[in-house]
Amino acid sequence: MNETFPANTPQPPGSGETFPDTAPGRTPTPSTSPAAAINLHSVPDPRPRLTITRRAVQSELARRSLPDFARRCVPGFCPTPFHTAYYRTLDAFAKGLVRRLIVSVPPQHGKSLGSSVLLPAYALGIRPGLRIALASYNLRLASRFNRRIQQLIDSAPYAELFPDTRLKPLHGGTGNKKEAAAPSAAGAGNLVRTAEEFDLAGQSGGLLAVGREGSLTGNTVDLLILDDLFKDALEANSPLVRDNAWEWYNAVARTRLHNGSQELIVGTRWHEEDLPGRIAAHERVVGLTDFSQLGTLPPDCWLMLNFEAIKESPPTPADPRDKGEALWPARHSRALLDARRRLDPHLFEALYQGRPASKEGLLYGEGFATYDELPATVVKRGNYTDTADTGDDYLCSLCYAVGGDGMIYLTDALYTPEPMEATEPQAAAMLRRADVREALFESNNGGRGFARAVGRLVPEVRIAWTHQSRNKEARILSNSATVQRLARWPRGWEARWPELARDLLGYRRLYRANRRHDAPDALTGVVETELDRSRRTIRAVGFRSPER
Repeated sequence: MNETFPANTPQPPGSGETFPDTAPGRTPTPSTSPAAAINLHSVPDPRPRLTITRRAVQSELARRSLPDFARRCVPGFCPTPFHTAYYRTLDAFAKGLVRRLIVSVPPQHGKSLGSSVLLPAYALGIRPGLRIALASYNLRLASRFNRRIQQLIDSAPYAELFPDTRLKPLHGGTGNKKEAAAPSAAGAGNLVRTAEEFDLAGQSGGLLAVGREGSLTGNTVDLLILDDLFKDALEANSPLVRDNAWEWYNAVARTRLHNGSQELIVGTRWHEEDLPGRIAAHERVVGLTDFSQLGTLPPDCWLMLNFEAIKESPPTPADPRDKGEALWPARHSRALLDARRRLDPHLFEALYQGRPASKEGLLYGEGFATYDELPATVVKRGNYTDTADTGDDYLCSLCYAVGGDGMIYLTDALYTPEPMEATEPQAAAMLRRADVREALFESNNGGRGFARAVGRLVPEVRIAWTHQSRNKEARILSNSATVQRLARWPRGWEARWPELARDLLGYRRLYRANRRHDAPDALTGVVETELDRSRRTIRAVGFRSPER
């Protein structure tokens, strides 16, 4: 059906309709000629038709963001929510919105693909003038990243996205430096292309790969990437290796930077005095919790993003997982992670949770003595319970036996953040299971009501309570040597109570550096109870016989 304009409707420009001169304040009167009705379909449209294909849209998206670039250039790339957050942060770094970035990622979670392969290639695509330096714990690993970056830049999808970012053709050469520096028939000139270094053809950008303590002399660095400067725990636990890495970073790597340079440190945490740890001790570091922080920090401030393998910190927009949720459950399930934690809680906290603590700074040093069987003579079976103070605290209830040798043998434990209504029956069942005769509960923070409730469930146990008025920090620190000397744990206790072992074995001498104090507080209470009972003011709920 043809569309026509009514005679009293203003016509589009070029329609042939004319209007008489109009005086100010006077409304023009349109012509009533037959030409006033025009068939729109009879007027050709001079504008060319624009056809946009799905591939063109995908290509434009890939040029605009690192996550879409990864989808386009990496076959089978299916990012999880964790990878999406990780790549979004790297994308802001590639665009210069973040000047200094630290990312801690657990082992085997795909960190290097993003930081040391896709990020450099993408950054050179959108900013081909960048001079990038990429360093790792040895040259072999850094060169491997270099080769993968070159393969990506040589690929057809990359050439379609960034035709101005290209390398010198290999021409079937061996890749040695002498051959790569020779003039090319393709007009590449004296461009370098080796396993260690490459230049971009027709651009000022390029990349240099070095091992830790390698030379960067004569190279200006716009973008510095440090990926895993320590190979393993043996290197990370060596003060000499750590000091050498720190000296190389300050005396070599940082001297190549200028006012506009960017730094990215990504890796697995091994030691509290690794590179991120030392930087945090000397410079301002802000944790990334919300993506609105990207692009808002001053140039001298570090932004740090720590991905816990098992979510234990509160959910944030940057990592909205619920507590207890695995980072990449399809690849590393919660059951698998729990098994790894049981093997070595101290190492797990560093590698997988990003919270390293050197044994030199731990309150209980090398840990506690263990036992296989209780002594022949047991003079007492008791319990000490510390209820949770706040929502993030844990209830810690420890059952123990005092031997004739004066040692304290821990026999059972309940360590949980669950509310009191859930832990009352659990505590009662443990007291009965451990054959406890006397139990002491801290009355602080509802402990007295908790003691009464548990007492009603196990009337055969004599339950008492005490108000703990001494300073918690002073009690824990001053009694640590005595606690370590007297306390004995059953062999394999770290696997039996992994969270308890984590908070005891990882407890730091610096009080404010610890997230929770519940485990060492309760263990200190056990030892204090047996050594200093005469000094305590105890009000007993009283012995409850079954008849009562």
